[in-house]
Parts: sequence; structure tokens; C-alpha cells
Amino acid sequence: MKIVVFGNTLQAAVITALLAEYGHQVFWCPDPNAIEINSLPNAIDEYLNILLDKQIQQQFLQRVSFGQAPLDADVFFFAFRPTEYDIAADVLQGLARTPLIHPKLMINGSTFGLHGTDRLKQLAPQDHWVYFPDTVQEGHALQSVLQIKQNIVGTDSEEAEILFRELLRPIFPAKHQYLFMPILDAEFTKLSISGMLATRISYMNDMAMVAEKLGIDILNVKNGLAADSRIGSTYLSPGVGFGGENFSHDILTLSSTVSESGVQSRLLTQVCMINDQQKEVMFRKMWNYYHGDLHGKVIAIWGAAFKENTSSVQNAPIHVMLKALWAQGVIVRLHDPEALDEIKQLYGQRDDLILCTEQYQAAVAADALCLMTAWPQYASPDFKQLLRIMKHPYILDGRNVYDPNFVKAQGFVYTGVGRI
Repeated sequence: MKIVVFGNTLQAAVITALLAEYGHQVFWCPDPNAIEINSLPNAIDEYLNILLDKQIQQQFLQRVSFGQAPLDADVFFFAFRPTEYDIAADVLQGLARTPLIHPKLMINGSTFGLHGTDRLKQLAPQDHWVYFPDTVQEGHALQSVLQIKQNIVGTDSEEAEILFRELLRPIFPAKHQYLFMPILDAEFTKLSISGMLATRISYMNDMAMVAEKLGIDILNVKNGLAADSRIGSTYLSPGVGFGGENFSHDILTLSSTVSESGVQSRLLTQVCMINDQQKEVMFRKMWNYYHGDLHGKVIAIWGAAFKENTSSVQNAPIHVMLKALWAQGVIVRLHDPEALDEIKQLYGQRDDLILCTEQYQAAVAADALCLMTAWPQYASPDFKQLLRIMKHPYILDGRNVYDPNFVKAQGFVYTGVGRI
């Protein structure tokens, strides 16, 4: 098939790469408003970038401007961010002004929330519409799609279902790999999945606080829960809270949808409240340790991105931490392998924010070192070097990466989330 993909999201990059890999002719328009054709967006995923480059070389993939998008394409795929609905609408209105032969298969993979696909469909009602939710996970983008056991798909007709299944047949050939349902049902299912995952995270963070007070190691509890086949191991890691643009947007959309329906969800309210409180947990521990005397202290932070293997700091716990520390007159020395540029764009030049391009540089003369993102390079630090360069040997492990007993044996004070 001949396919045009609109959007500069990670989902757009993954869909583009995979469809081209399996023989489709793909035209990617990352920025429909751009006049010039620049290089392909660089996703922070080594394997994804390799696959994109490969498809360009083999000429299964072309990067195009909106005006170069082929009108005889079989499929138009929309993969936009929550704030980019107007761009998607402009694309559809632009297509409506061209001599397009209908019906086409229109796929909405954007995170516009409930009725998002229907709003787009109203601009092109003569076409077949499908909602294909964005399930791409930053850090292992390709695998998160290829390992899906069953795709949730919203369709408006049997013809749309047949065309969509043919589009993905090389990747998902079996009938049981699709769960088709009405479009609105699929949109609400996507939000509900995010809500369930957020509930698991907040539940474990709540249990971590209780475990800490009772002298129980939350890691043992986590392993026990993961061993139960009814529960499993995913999204059970306590820490400093969840973030991310799409995930956080889903939770807010779901919460808003529930409220507008007239139903009061105490569970969702608690999930959001726990997550907001959890973003402050490392600051509270630091405050207690120093008895409220933080003014003039130098605090090293490892990690700003909301999760490892991404540069995104959207709704990340780092923002709560920075504002709390700065309010107390603290100087922050921050390292992150990918997110420093985003932090610099957000906060600019400040005397109380020192961005470090090397992780041990951040710990020089620090009164505490706080791990906020579980980047692999932070997993096995040189504790002897840290002991030598830090002013005070205090480690706050916001992602429970380290073994408390080992860290203490190296001469450090250790604080985790629910660890003893």
C-alpha cells in the first residue's frame, strides 16, 4: 500500500519504520506546516534510527512536505500530540481542497482523547475511519509495538476493519491479534488502560510509605506481588511518581471524563493525589534529614527525564523537586544524558542551576545526591569516587536502584522509597 504518515511523534516514527520495513511505500510528513524538507526527526532510540535510515536507503521511505504527499495514497495516518489537534484539522481541510478520490482509509493514532476521532471524521465523513491508540513506549519503541499480543482498534465499518487488517497483516498476521470495537469504546479503553497502570503505580507508592514506617522492605513486597500470576510484575516499582506527556494526559482526560459524566471517582482522585505527593517525597526526606536547614546547600541530581531512554521532561518529577529546592535557597547540580537541553530551554540561565555534562561532575561538593531517573549508566556508580568528591555522603534513591545495605557499607547514608 501507499501510505502517508503525518506527525512528529514517536508513534509516527515507529509506524513509518515498521510499515516501510514490511514493503509498504511510506511518505512521512513530520511537519505539515514546514515549507522546506529537513532531515528526519531524530528519535532517541538507536534501533529505530537504524531502521529509518535503512528504509530511506532502500527507498521504501521518503520524507515529504505536505504539498508533496501523494494524493493517490491508500492510507493517511495521523499521529499528533494532545495539543496538535488544530494541525491535524488543517491537514484534513487541506486534503479536502485537493482532488482526492474517496473513500480512503484514515487512521487516527493521535492522543486527542474521547471523541477525537469523531471530530476528525466530521472533516472527512466520506472516508473510512479507524482509531489505533498510541501504545509506543519511550526507551523500547519498536519492541513495545512488535510485542503487542492483541491490538485494540476502533473502527466505523466492516470495510475499515478489512483494510486496516490488511495494512498490518505482515506485522500481525493472525486474526486473534486484533480486538475490534466501536471507535469511542476504543478511545475510552485506551484511557482506562492508562488509568489502571497509574493506579498500580500509585498503589505501590502508597504501600511503600506504609512499609517504610513498619520497617518492611517494599522490594520484598513487590517481588511477592509480581510472583502472583493474577497480578504480574509490570508497573509495580515505587518511586518519585510517573510523568510523560501522553500518559499524564490520559489520566487527566480520564479523570475529567469521569467528572463530566456526573460520577464521582474517589479512586482516580486518590491516584492523582498520591502521584502529586510522590513527586515531593525525596524533597521531604531531604528536608527531614537536614532538619529544614537547606539554605546554601548544594544538591546533586542524577536524571531529569520522566523515564530513562527519553529526553522528555513533560510532567516529570524533576520540576517539583527543582522548585522546592530553589524555594529553600539550594544550588542544584544536575546531570542527565539526554534531557539537559530541554531543562535549559525551560529554566534558562540561573545561578542556582548548574547543568553538568558528566555525571560525577554533578556530585562535586554536594551535600546530597538524589537519583530521579533510572538511566542504566547510574546503576553501578563508583562509590569510592563519590565518597571522595561529595561534601556529605548522603544518597537519596528515588527509583530504588541500589541495594541499601551495600550503599551503607560504602560509607553513605541511604534513603530510598519504602526501603530499610
